[in-house]
Amino acid sequence: MNENRQRQTLKALLGLRNLVLGGDVAPGDRLSEVVLAKRLGISRTPLRAALARLEQEGLLQQIPSGGYAVRGFRLADVFDAIELRGVLEGTAARVAAERGVEPAKLGAIKTLVAELDKTLGDRPEDMLFDRYVALNASFHAALAGLAGSEVLRREVERAMLLPFASPSAFLKRQEAVPAFRRSLTLAQQQHRDIVEAISQREGARAEALAREHARLARQNLEFVINQDRSLMTRVPGLALVSG
Repeated sequence: MNENRQRQTLKALLGLRNLVLGGDVAPGDRLSEVVLAKRLGISRTPLRAALARLEQEGLLQQIPSGGYAVRGFRLADVFDAIELRGVLEGTAARVAAERGVEPAKLGAIKTLVAELDKTLGDRPEDMLFDRYVALNASFHAALAGLAGSEVLRREVERAMLLPFASPSAFLKRQEAVPAFRRSLTLAQQQHRDIVEAISQREGARAEALAREHARLARQNLEFVINQDRSLMTRVPGLALVSG
């Protein structure tokens, strides 16, 4: 695949995913290739690849008459996806602790934790939110690979592709919400504790911490639903979720 085609494919994937998660297309709506290609400024070949990819990720479903429609989700589906990611990350953390981690990998993830510390700042206005989101994604990718098991790394990665299961699923655009900022401070402490447990070869503790860490996403979602539903339009993907 040449460089231009790669750029077009990535543009199609990111643009289509943003449309779906942003609520621009309602659950059950059939997606028109002609309309989408014009809206995203791309040809239909990369668009078809993006449609197939989002169907694999679970955001779209094929319809009998041909083409794709946006999937709708129950709240229980979201909770299950978060729980599954936590179980797999917990397993990866436990295995890494029990087997031991290569010094280079352990040093790299400790560096990520230190860089995450710098993003929080002493005051809310000092927080480097976009950098936190990027480094948080890097931390979770590194965690999945600490055990040195390609099987575990691949399955954690697959779980993160489930709708709403990404570690950053409920982070984007939440920097102005005090409750979410507080959850980031707790999340960062959990990052430190997970890495420390792994470095001390404490498998059970590492697993429990990683599973608890994943549940922060559920807590943030429950806060939106139960305490401040005005935030629902600002959380990517919630337009697809019904009770």
